Amino acid sequence: MSCGEHHDTDCSEVLAEVWLYLDGECDKERRAVLVQHLDECSPCLAEYGLDEKLKQLLARKCSGETAPETLKAKLRKQILQQAQVSVESGPGGTTVEVRTTRIERSV
Repeated sequence: MSCGEHHDTDCSEVLAEVWLYLDGECDKERRAVLVQHLDECSPCLAEYGLDEKLKQLLARKCSGETAPETLKAKLRKQILQQAQVSVESGPGGTTVEVRTTRIERSV
């Protein structure tokens, strides 16, 4: 998306990062760039407002709800039965590799 105006940061780039901004996951410098763009660009600001309202609605309606531990364990078991999973932790973070095998069942 582009509003047609020139900005230091492209509208599509800002909108791609708006959820990171809403979640407070941007560093200070990136946050300042996004705020400056939102201050200058009313179409992006409107989109940001919609995303902010959606995030608030989701938090209000879905917060505090978690799946029962028995369901989590059952799903984890089924996934691991159908896939080969490897997990590696290193200085760059954690890498999870999943190799799946397609299982077809006839009814």
